[in-house]
Amino acid sequence: MDGDCMKLTNHSFNEALLNYINQSPTAYHATYEAKQILLKKGYTELFEKDSWKIGQGKYLVSRNDSSLIAFTTPSPLTDGFKMAGAHTDSPGLKIKPNACKKGNNYFQVAVEVYGGPLLNTWFDRDLSLAGAVFVEMEDLTFQKVLIDFKRPLGIIASLAIHLDREANDKKSVQKQKELLPLLGITLTPNVSFLDLLEAQLVKQYPNLKFKKILDYDLSLFDESPAKIIGINEEFIVGARLDNLLSCFINLMAITSSTTNSLIVLNDHEECGSTSTTGADGSFLKDILLRICKDQEEYQRMIASSMLISCDNAHALHPNFPEKMDEAHAPIINQGPAIKINNNQRYATNLETSGIFTHLAQTVDIPVQKFSSRNDMPCGSTIGPITSSLLGVKTIDVGVPTFAMHSIRETAGIKDSFYLYQIISKYMHTN
Repeated sequence: MDGDCMKLTNHSFNEALLNYINQSPTAYHATYEAKQILLKKGYTELFEKDSWKIGQGKYLVSRNDSSLIAFTTPSPLTDGFKMAGAHTDSPGLKIKPNACKKGNNYFQVAVEVYGGPLLNTWFDRDLSLAGAVFVEMEDLTFQKVLIDFKRPLGIIASLAIHLDREANDKKSVQKQKELLPLLGITLTPNVSFLDLLEAQLVKQYPNLKFKKILDYDLSLFDESPAKIIGINEEFIVGARLDNLLSCFINLMAITSSTTNSLIVLNDHEECGSTSTTGADGSFLKDILLRICKDQEEYQRMIASSMLISCDNAHALHPNFPEKMDEAHAPIINQGPAIKINNNQRYATNLETSGIFTHLAQTVDIPVQKFSSRNDMPCGSTIGPITSSLLGVKTIDVGVPTFAMHSIRETAGIKDSFYLYQIISKYMHTN
C-alpha cells in the first residue's frame, strides 16, 4: 500500500484507536478529536457562513460541533469521490433539562434514554459526565464549550438480590424509575446541578471569562477506558465502539489518501438520523453542492462516486449461535463483514459488494458476509439514507462486534485494522 498506510501497524493503529475512543465520551468530543487529527495533517477548516474558494487541497467542515465532513480534491471533481461514512453518536443516557432530583437524602439526576442502549449494562458502573454547555461570556457574546469531568461522579445502583428475588430471572428495566444515577448525598439544601457544571468549567478552563451557563447537552458515560484484553490480546473492549471505531478508521484512511476522497461523520444515527447533522439531513448534500461549480458537475461527480458506509456488524456469539443465520454469521478477527439486506435496510448492491471484495483481495484481507435471520428484524445504518438522498452507489460494511449497544462492547484486534487497510486502498485507487 502507498504512503502513510504502510507506516501503521496493527498494534500502533489499535493504540491510536483506543486513545481516540477514550478522548471521545460524546459526539462533540469525537468531532473535536477528529478535527484535531485532520488539522495536524494539514487540512484547512471551512465554515459554512463564509465564502469558499475550493481548489486542489484538503478541507474539513463541521456542523453543530457534533458532525464533520473532510475531503481532498487532487483531481477534477467529475472523477467523483471515494466516500466513507460513519456516525459520532452512541446509544446511552442523556441528562434532562431540569436535572436535579432530591429526595431520601440523596442527590440524583433525571435522564432520558438516547437511542437503543442495552440498559441492564448501565447498572453498577463508574459513571461520569461529558458534553457541551452554552455560556454567556462576560463580553456578552455566546460560546459553546466542551465539558468532561474525567472522573467517576455517580452510579446507577442495582437493587440487592435479597430485595428482588426474581432479579436473575427477569431482564426488564423500568426506565423512568430505575435509571436515576446517584451523584451524592444531599448535604446543602441550595446545591444545584448548574453549580456542579460551573465549578467544572472553572476547573477545566481557568481563563474562561463567562457569566453564566444558559443550557447544556450532557451524557453519562462509563469512566472505565477502552482496552485490549484476551489471552493473546485478541479483543478490544470499551464503550462507544459503535461507532467511533468506524469514525477512526475513516479518519486514518483519508489522511493518507491520494484520490478525491471524502468522509462524513454524522450525528444522530442512533435516533433515526433526522436532524441538521444526521444522515437524513442536508449536511452532506449542502457541502457537495458548494464544492461543485454547477448542477452538471455535481451530477457527474455523484455518478462517478461510491460510499462505504461503516457501522459495526453483529458477530456470532458463542453462547447464542441460534441468534444468527449460520451461513452469514461473522466471526471476530476473520475480517470485516459486508452487510446485505434485499429489503434495503442496508445499501449494499451487486456492484458495490463486488468492488469491495476486489479491494480486499488486492490487499489479501478476508471478508465475511452478514445477513439477518428471516424471523428477526434487521437494523439499518446511514448507508440507505445517504444513498437514497444523493443517488450515490453504496455498500454497508462493519467490524464484527459482540454486545452491540452495551455500555461496553467487544470487537477484534485485527478487524478494525483490516477494514482500515481496505478503505486506505480504496482511497488510493483511481
